[in-house]
Amino acid sequence: MSAHTSPAFGSPAALAWRALRQDRLAVCGLAFLALLTIIALLGAACTNFVPAFDPTTVRLTDKLLPPFAYASDLVASDDLPALGQYFLGTDELGRDVFSRMLQGAVVSLSIGFVAVGISMIVGIFFGAVAGYFGELSWLGLSLDTVLMRFTDAMLCFPTFFLILTVVALLPASIYNIMIVIGLTSWMGTARFVRAEVLSLKDRDFVIAAHATGLSSWRIVTAHLLPNAMAPVLVSATVGVASAILTESALSFLGFGVQPPDATWGNILADGKTFIFDAPWLFFVPGVAILLVVLAFNLVGEGLREALDPRRAER
Repeated sequence: MSAHTSPAFGSPAALAWRALRQDRLAVCGLAFLALLTIIALLGAACTNFVPAFDPTTVRLTDKLLPPFAYASDLVASDDLPALGQYFLGTDELGRDVFSRMLQGAVVSLSIGFVAVGISMIVGIFFGAVAGYFGELSWLGLSLDTVLMRFTDAMLCFPTFFLILTVVALLPASIYNIMIVIGLTSWMGTARFVRAEVLSLKDRDFVIAAHATGLSSWRIVTAHLLPNAMAPVLVSATVGVASAILTESALSFLGFGVQPPDATWGNILADGKTFIFDAPWLFFVPGVAILLVVLAFNLVGEGLREALDPRRAER
């Protein structure tokens, strides 16, 4: 009998990837995010090393030009975008919106990924400790109770207003924004990890690991956490979209990344004054935020379906 590969067999990662590829919306979202990342990286190189793409260059003679307009002075080519054309128009100071959107893409994606990375580290730690070592008690209170009540207390605060308050008290910095968003968005991850660890720690493979003499931390890191990461990945994907929205809202209100550095939020804030005279200043960053958040949500929904253990039963 010749060997053949059945779609019902394979590693969990391979099965999940196969299921994810069958979700057209998730694939479209993933392709869009991959394309955006490539464009953002190329844009970062251009804005740093090509003077024509400098997003901070002010050209008052070319202020509020519409998309695809040509620069007023095509002779000074070293100070103008490629071919002397503004692909997305200019703002009130004559700065190239296309270059600023490229810089904003790098900033927004960086904040999203770093903030989610911080929240995942904190959430996984709290969830793993509460789930596996939660029976330890002190002064009549179990460790699980203490950690989960602290998590509930954090959830009671309106997250955005908490972030807004902390950011307003700290110096304006992209690093402060990353850290604050990350340290105020770990609660969902902690709950997911705790629930998964509680459901796994009495399984046969964990008991067998105990019997071989492995330490508790080794069991948690090598056996429990890898099997508890499915809901965390879904939460992280949606969390990146949430972090980008939060950063955009902070920058729109003037508490985020400060000029002359560009983010989609402060480009949107600059454009609100000229919504009728120069609508591209408002719609270009708004549509970019919409598409990125939608793409992350589509990928997150696709991952949720692909990693669902009941998928094979349907």
